[in-house]
Amino acid sequence: MAEYKLLLPSMGEGVMEATIITWLFNEGDNVKEDDSVVEIATDKVDSDVPTPVSGKIVKILKQKDEVAKVGEAIAILEIEGEGTASEEVKAETPAATPDTETLTTIEQPLQTVAVSNVEFSGDLYLSPLVKSIAQQENISETELKTIKGSGLEGRITKEDILAYVANRGSQPAQQAAPVQAATTPKPAVSAPTATIPVSAGDEIIPMDRMRKIIAENMVKAKHIAPHVTSFIETDVTNVVKWRNKNKAIFEKREGEKLTFMPIFVKAIVKAIQDFPMINVSISGENIIKKKNINIGMATALPDGNLIVPVIKNADQLSLSGLAKAINDLAYRARNKKLRPEDTQGATYTISNVGSFGNLMGTPIIPQPQVAILAIGAIVKKPAVLETADGDVIAIRNLMFMSHSYDHRVVDGSLGGMMLKHVHDYLENWDLNTEI
Repeated sequence: MAEYKLLLPSMGEGVMEATIITWLFNEGDNVKEDDSVVEIATDKVDSDVPTPVSGKIVKILKQKDEVAKVGEAIAILEIEGEGTASEEVKAETPAATPDTETLTTIEQPLQTVAVSNVEFSGDLYLSPLVKSIAQQENISETELKTIKGSGLEGRITKEDILAYVANRGSQPAQQAAPVQAATTPKPAVSAPTATIPVSAGDEIIPMDRMRKIIAENMVKAKHIAPHVTSFIETDVTNVVKWRNKNKAIFEKREGEKLTFMPIFVKAIVKAIQDFPMINVSISGENIIKKKNINIGMATALPDGNLIVPVIKNADQLSLSGLAKAINDLAYRARNKKLRPEDTQGATYTISNVGSFGNLMGTPIIPQPQVAILAIGAIVKKPAVLETADGDVIAIRNLMFMSHSYDHRVVDGSLGGMMLKHVHDYLENWDLNTEI
């Protein structure tokens, strides 16, 4: 028999470590090739790690809540053969272009939020978690280059930067990089704490890891961006008729469900193309205008938590392509199959509060984006229609949309006009649109 070292695989650009959530098998258990053996959590997503070989787990090297680095052995299996073997670590995803990675300092739920104006060049590789800590602590790139990393290829790990922070007070101050000059002071983001009285019969439920991250991100997002929300009611009768006509045809042809979401995304993409300054981020006193249109899609999970997978390059997808991408991301989100890169790089987000029967909402802008659109429930109502013969009252399918935007860079005119264009595209949906 031979020993096989199960290594923590590469999980995409910028993810260098993961925390063990739970082992799905125990020492002494037999596993088959492709069995998911352990659940892990990064600062991006939760996912399972499968074993590429069959064998018996003889030793678990990383226990629950311990952190493992990419390429590090997390378990030893006994397999057929002789000697010692280990899983070959797959090459990491190629480095993202500056458009999708540079200056992306804050991500929506399950992505670490930074609240500083510190920026880093591409000369220094930092994982999102390490970058977040550096920004929160206002550690300059000059300082970071003095830290000796203990990670793969000398990269700085979480432990390295936390140790530096702990000893930072005894070190001479470093000169800040020029890009940090004349920036707004770092806002306080800690929510006020208060002693809450607990009565007899009250149940105390500790937050799980994901809920803690979501809570932290939401508080920081509200501190960073001054929110303004505009509302509009839209007649989506044509959209409803078109979907009713095409959903059975599409499912028979593609084996996929046709929801309203690809139609909404298509309208949003067209409106973003009309108003590209809604597809931006803020870096200090600079506005970063994004080339790609990547649509985040807020998705509720079975456990009540939230995750935001991203439809990359949504402007390059047809309606059919959008439907397939949306169905795939939603399925993998709900079954913990997302990869870390599936939640990165969103430039604008849509939240379907109508799926819970809500008419409208005031969504929180996921950083570092500057706007988010909430879609309400579609409800049949009597409405006044203008016709050649005069006004008439008819039963129509109406829906509220609410658009929250960052008033630092998006004024009411831009935020309102962009929302009106989404409204117009949906109200004037062509019943002959091909799918």
